[in-house]
Amino acid sequence: MKAIINDYEDKDIARLMREWTELTQKDFAASVFRSLDSIKKIETGQRNLYLHTFLEWVNKHNIKITIEKK
Repeated sequence: MKAIINDYEDKDIARLMREWTELTQKDFAASVFRSLDSIKKIETGQRNLYLHTFLEWVNKHNIKITIEKK
């Protein structure tokens, strides 16, 4: 799968990544050692997902991130 991240809000990037893992919020939370409430808040924009945490998650779930100049 491929996504152009510029087309998404921050909260949607976290949700999209989780959906790619095909895990529920509860199962994803357990896989990245976070609470279900934490994942819900990130996906609704009530809490920020920091870059270092995002990178930990993508590495954990074998998701490749590519940055490209327009």
